[in-house]
Formats: sequence, structure tokens, C-alpha cells
Amino acid sequence: MIQFLMGILFLYLLFMSFEIPFVFKSDTGSVGFFADTLPKHVLLENEAEELYTASRPSKDTSASTYQTFSRAPERRMREFKRVSGLFFNESALDDSESNIDEFSVLHKIAKDAWSVGKKVWDELESAETISKTQIEPNKTKSESCPHSISLSGSDFVNRSHLMVLPCGLTLGSHVTVVGKPHWAHPEDDPKIASLKEGEEAVLVSQFMMELQGLKTVDGEDPPRILHFNPRLKGDWSGRPVIEMNTCYRMQWGSALRCEGWRSRADEETEAVVKKWIKLAFACVEYACIRLPDICAELCFINDVVLCAVDGKVKCEKWIRDDDEHSEESKAAWWLNRLIGRTKKVTVEWPYPFSEGNLFVLTIAAGLEGYHITVDGRHVTSFPYRTGFALEDATGLSVNGNVDLHFLFAASLPTSHPSFAPQKHLEMLTKWRAPPLPDGHVELFIGILSAGNHFAERMAVRKSWMQHKLITSSKVVARFFVALHGRKEVNLDLKKEAEYFGDIVIVPYMDAYDLVVLKTVAICEYGVRTVAANYIMKCDDDTFIRVDAVMKEARKVREDKNLYIGNMNYYHRPLRHGKWAVTYEEWPEEEYPPYANGPGYIVSSDIAQFIVADFEKHKLRLFKMEDVSMGMWVEKFNNSKPVEYVHSLKFCQFGCIEDYYTAHYQSPRQMVCMWDKLQNQGKPQCCNMR
Repeated sequence: MIQFLMGILFLYLLFMSFEIPFVFKSDTGSVGFFADTLPKHVLLENEAEELYTASRPSKDTSASTYQTFSRAPERRMREFKRVSGLFFNESALDDSESNIDEFSVLHKIAKDAWSVGKKVWDELESAETISKTQIEPNKTKSESCPHSISLSGSDFVNRSHLMVLPCGLTLGSHVTVVGKPHWAHPEDDPKIASLKEGEEAVLVSQFMMELQGLKTVDGEDPPRILHFNPRLKGDWSGRPVIEMNTCYRMQWGSALRCEGWRSRADEETEAVVKKWIKLAFACVEYACIRLPDICAELCFINDVVLCAVDGKVKCEKWIRDDDEHSEESKAAWWLNRLIGRTKKVTVEWPYPFSEGNLFVLTIAAGLEGYHITVDGRHVTSFPYRTGFALEDATGLSVNGNVDLHFLFAASLPTSHPSFAPQKHLEMLTKWRAPPLPDGHVELFIGILSAGNHFAERMAVRKSWMQHKLITSSKVVARFFVALHGRKEVNLDLKKEAEYFGDIVIVPYMDAYDLVVLKTVAICEYGVRTVAANYIMKCDDDTFIRVDAVMKEARKVREDKNLYIGNMNYYHRPLRHGKWAVTYEEWPEEEYPPYANGPGYIVSSDIAQFIVADFEKHKLRLFKMEDVSMGMWVEKFNNSKPVEYVHSLKFCQFGCIEDYYTAHYQSPRQMVCMWDKLQNQGKPQCCNMR
């Protein structure tokens, strides 16, 4: 791993050696020492710059600039109704549908989603629909879940390799699987199977057993609460291994690998591991902007826990040293790994899985983690990670090179799962949003959310939305939610909006490709209803340090238009894979400079320009909302200069030290980070999920 990180550092330095001459080329339109060396669309951070101490006043309105909107009574009515005031001019689109260059397929999809959403919203507001919902809570409370579930191997296959656990797990629950691994076969992945001349074929045999959460986001895989992956023929390590991990919102945590050595809660080991992780993290911190895909997992690394789980070791031992069981010091072991020195090992007791032989595997839920036994012998224990409760494990999935004969789950909870809205929402007045102020608002924060993200919204209300700048209405924050495909979710969402007063419903049917419409709605609300100087967009799994974000915006002169975030330059569209972008969707070879979607800020003039172009159907829409914002700002920049401000502290992947924003934070992590910020007075991560 250290060698890999050092390689990344070398590539980064090599890349920068080519790019530095380009970055420091002359620009005649700037002033000052750095102004003669920077491209006009880039503004480097100057941490030593003195911050403004007073709130930034409203921009001067003149005939040559866009005027800041004032709040009008009709806009206050829209605020009261919790419905976005964004206007979708369908007739303008109908008259121009023949113009393929000007109106993309995405515009037509948006038109259909808007039309259907309007009908759904009208139905929700009807008295007949509301009266029917009064019976639903009582009906839900009477439902119960089975205490045990059993499936044959054929039934499991017919159910798409998924055993549903309706109420999840609880303390003492256990799941048993009886199966037989396949014999090893040649690897068919061309990247892995590529061999040097004369070498034998690469043989593989592995399977994946996962406890999954069934509450998914459109376009994403379900969260993996426990990923258990035995690799009978090994991997890059060259010997059989078992790897365990978690995955939330498509982002993997730090893996726990059992390679045959018995785990030790050794202080020397912990110190050495932490030392090397900090060194490696420091080496690649500034490379993450250039290599975001490679560095994504590193941003989750914050600590390493090496102690036992419920008194059991994390990994049992099944190999021994050449020197008759005498164990070398962990410091020497890490040094050997760093320089690439390997040691041959012999088997002391068999790897728990073998090709063509039956196994009986049991996962048991303990106080501190999951305990896994194979054929009655403890193999490994995986500690619970912050953000995943036992009741979240509502499905068991098994895939790979294995035949299953029988599955059995017992000691299951019989009560309704806690991801129901009534379990997540705390209907307390202290969580209600303060009313819009009559006076000045410096920053408006629009939070993208999905209809069924009740837990995520509640976590935001209980964490950074309790900042004094928000509770005093100097900063305003609102959730922006489109309509869900399930009627019961929309009904609960409407009740939530009416009670908390912090939800703006954008009346179209939600879809991953149409998230960009919520961004436009945030701009419309920010300039017309709130009349804020700055508009910030973030996600409902983003933790924000409100005061730090405000200070960052105040660094730019008040007469300048700004675009602040974790900037991406010269990024190319992916043309293959799950997130592929076709040439019809994006014909250019590069994206414009854009800030990563989890958190960025634009000035009000830019936001007003976006809304005006949208309502005239002059705004180009793209399914990636952060790229869309970069495209819109670039268009605005052609007529009026914009200062692009880049900061790695708007973290794209997880959380880093002294963050401004932290992404992919689970509800429990949000509350944890807020507690640390309040109690310790400094930003700290809660990275273990």
C-alpha cells in the first residue's frame, strides 16, 4: 500500500511539472503580483488574507447589472405552501421541439416529469386523498415481521439471490448459510487475466456475502452494511484471504483483510500503522484533486481500530512463519512490506473454505460487531461502523462462485423497521425552521434531498442547521425535494414539510437525470424568495461548517461575482461503464471548470442569470448537475468576469482535517460531527461508518 501511495505521489509531481508552466502563464486582464501569472478563470487561495469582519452588504443595483430581487407577498405565499416558484414554460418548448440543437432530449424528459408531477401534486392536495391517509398509520403499526426465515438454495436463486429481512437484525440475531464453493476457473476479466508469455492461466474462486440496506437512491446500489468476501485462490497477496468492508452511497470504507495472521491489539502495531497512514495521507492530500477516483477511498481513512470485538479477535490465524512460530515485531513486518520483502509461509490449519466441499457459515450480531464462524469455528469478527444500525440490514445477498443449499435466519426482530418515517422524524418544535427574516440574508443554502430521505433530513436538522447563524435567520437553509414514485412517501413528505417548514417541494417526478432541476429551483428560491447575496448548493449527506463557508465567501471583493468549491479542471467525460456519458449528451472532449456537487457557492447575479435563461428555455441542461453549473457559470463569465475559488476543504470524498464541507456522511456521522464541533470547538471527522 505504501509503495502504491509513493507511486501516486511520483505521478502527481511529474504531472505538476508539466502543468505549472501553463498555470503561470501571463494574463493581461489582471492586476497585482499573481495577476500577471494566473489564467483569468482561476483564483488561488490566500489563507493569509484578512477576512471581512462585517456582513457583506447587498450588491449595488445599477442599469448595467442584474438587480437583486426583493421579497414580494406572492413569493411569501409560495414559501408558505412549500412549493417551488420555478416556472416551467411548456408552451415555449412545444413551439421549439423541432430544434434539436437548442432543446435536448433531457428538456423533453423534464417536460414530461413536470407534467406528471403537477398531476400528482394536485392529487396530494385534494381533500379526498388527505382523508384517506388518516388510516394509514394505524394500519402500519399493526404489521409485524417473522421471527425466523428459511429458504432453500433454489428459492434463493428464484428471488434474485436475495433473502429479505423485513425488520432487519437485532442483538442476538444470526444468519446461517450452507453452501459449496465452485472449483477454480480461469479469470475472464481481461485486466486481471492479462499474462506474461509462458505463465499459466490465473485461476479464481471467490464469493461475496453481503448484508444490505434495501432503502436505495435512484441510480445507486444499496448500502452494504457488511461485505464478506472469501477469495479461495487469493488476490494480489498471493494467498487465500478474507476481505470485509462497508459501502455507503457507492463509496467503500477502509477494508479489513484477514490474510492468515492472528490479529493483535498491540500498541506498537497501532502506532506504526497510524504513523504510516498519516505519512501516506499527507503525501497524496494535494494529489486528490488530480486523481479523485484513486484517492476516493483514502479520504475515508482517519483512524485504525485494532482491538478485539466482544473479546474475539478480528482475524484468526491459519498460517505460520518459517522460523517455528517465532513472530517478528510488527515494526519489522511493516518495514518488510514497505521495501517489498516477502516471506514464504506454510499452512498451520486449513483456510476455512475449500473448493467442492460443503461449509456451514453463520453470522451472529453481537454487542460490538458481527461474528462469523465456519463449521463451528470462529474465523473473524467485524466491528460495527458508525452510520449502520442492526435494523438497517434488511437483506442478505450472496453472489459469486458458490452453490447454496440452505439459508436460515433466526432471532429476528418482529417490530416494524425503524426506517419508517414515523420512527425517524422527531416532531419537536425545536427542530422547526425559523421564519424568513424581513431584513438582510447573506447566504442561502439549498439542500438536495430525495423524498424518502427522512433520516438524512432529520440528521441535518439536528446537526449543522442548529448553527447560530441559521437559528438567528442570518443564514437560511431549505431542503429541495421532488415528488417520489410512491404515493405514501409523498403523503409523509407533505406532512413533514408542513410541520418543519424547511422543505421546498419541486413539483416534478424525481429521477437521477433530472437532479439538475432542483439546482435551478435552489437558484430561483435564493434570489426571488430569500434575496440572498450568495447561494450555496449541497446534498443531504453533506456536513457544512456554516461560519467557515461564510468566511471563504467574504474573501472575495463584494463587487466581484464568485464561484467557490472544490474545482475540477480539464476533466473528461467517461464514455464507458455505469456512469458513461454519450457523445449525444456531451459532444465536447472536456468539461468546463466546475465545482464538485456536494458543496459549492455562487453569487446572486449568477443564480439570477440561470433562472432567467431557464424560464426562456435558453439554459442548456445536462444530467450531471455540478457540470451543468460549471457550464452555466462559464457562459455567464463570457459577459461578466467571475472569480473561480478552489479549495480542497470542500471535500468531495468523505471528510478531511479542517474541512469546510464533508461529503458522504451518514445520519449518525452528521450528529457525531456536530457534537465534536460543539464540545471540542474544532472540526473533527467521524469517519468510521
